[in-house]
Amino acid sequence: MAFIEELNRVLPAEIPNRERLIAKASQHLDLIVAANEYMNLTRLTNPEEAAIKHVCDSVAPWRHFANAKRVLDAGTGAGFPGIPLSIVLPDVRFTLAESTQKKARFVDSAVESLELANVRVVAERAEATALLEKPDIITARAMAPLDRILDLFAKPLKQGAWLILYKGPDIEAELAEANGHRVSTELLWRYELPCGFGARTLVSVRALNLSESAAPRKRAAASRR
Repeated sequence: MAFIEELNRVLPAEIPNRERLIAKASQHLDLIVAANEYMNLTRLTNPEEAAIKHVCDSVAPWRHFANAKRVLDAGTGAGFPGIPLSIVLPDVRFTLAESTQKKARFVDSAVESLELANVRVVAERAEATALLEKPDIITARAMAPLDRILDLFAKPLKQGAWLILYKGPDIEAELAEANGHRVSTELLWRYELPCGFGARTLVSVRALNLSESAAPRKRAAASRR
């Protein structure tokens, strides 16, 4: 009951399918608490903290996923952000990739319990799954530094995938490290979590197309004439 109360208190009124999200996200958090007795899924089980840092954070940028057909949640862990987003956006197909087998089994069981018909769980590395499934969007929360993520998903990016990454407030250093990759990065949105639980940044990454990557070389050549 505590999870339901906290979710009802902190989730924005404009979230799609809000009542459905409150009911199913509460059930998801209850499953996590029970599973935490025999496996380490997450240290966040306080109702307020879990409601805000897990569910509210996961669904805050829902608009950026609303027009996708297929979304891959890379390294979903206990199911975030994929499960809350899939509840809010039932017309989008979600694949939740988790290479740790026991976590993948938990998430698969949770998806079945929550009756989420638009979700598939794979116990595989996300970069391999992305090459097979060719999602429109690959997303991740607290997965790895941006430079490492770009190494992992270089091939899916070249195939046209779009990375939308949940990051903390201090992203500038990571963006600077991405300069060695042939990608275009953009800060999509900065937002504050409720109740003073911190700031977040949503980052977009796409592969540069040939015309974009050639433009700097043409300008440099012109300047040498």
